[in-house]
Amino acid sequence: MGQNVLDPGSSRPDLNLYAHCLPGHPGGVTLLVLNTSRTDNRSIDLPMAAERYTLTAEKLDASRVLLNGQGLELGTNDELPSLQGQHIASGQVEFGPASISFLAIEAAANASCQ
Repeated sequence: MGQNVLDPGSSRPDLNLYAHCLPGHPGGVTLLVLNTSRTDNRSIDLPMAAERYTLTAEKLDASRVLLNGQGLELGTNDELPSLQGQHIASGQVEFGPASISFLAIEAAANASCQ
């Protein structure tokens, strides 16, 4: 997430939204979505396609974190893993319980992010 903070609109119970400019992509926006419900999915309407990066765990106190359902593991010589986003289309997007998601929206054309 970039340094420029944007207005993401209203958060809702158990769903917190934050928005910043997307670094390296003029006009792009990163939306951070926190579903703090431990039991229920939450959703938003996404106006355009994005790359999704969702962090979850089997349990809240688990030592293993998943990125888009795949375990995050250090590579050879403790190298950080490649972070692969999941392309999602516009429309209703669901977020699982106790999840953290970053939506990278390169084509947002936000005038504050030039």
